[in-house]
Amino acid sequence: MKIQTNGFHSLEQVQSEYLKKKPLSPAAKKQGSLSFQDILEQASGIGREVRFSKHAASRLSTRNIELTDQQMERLQEGTKKAEAKGIRDSLVLVDSLAFIVNVPSSTVVTAMEQSEAQENIFTNIDGAVII
Repeated sequence: MKIQTNGFHSLEQVQSEYLKKKPLSPAAKKQGSLSFQDILEQASGIGREVRFSKHAASRLSTRNIELTDQQMERLQEGTKKAEAKGIRDSLVLVDSLAFIVNVPSSTVVTAMEQSEAQENIFTNIDGAVII
């Protein structure tokens, strides 16, 4: 019988490697333990920032679209509202900009100005948020 050691020489080394604690939020650090809200946010991903896929970033760049801080906040707000309603793939309209967002991963899949949308038809979405 062959025994694998994986480089561990003691039980303490195994514990320190595999039982590491996850970092606490600032609120949890104050309290010294995790609140129910902290655990819920970690599990659901609520509160994470919207990010852009390579395709969406490329679209923004080639179309010379620059988002203001206010527009980013509104995009984030629209994504949170879509998540609260159980939408998975959402059209989020911010001013004259249209974003297709994969809500569970908080990722903008594509972005365009509404005037560029052919015939104003958006497919493969299950909800829309107008902010």
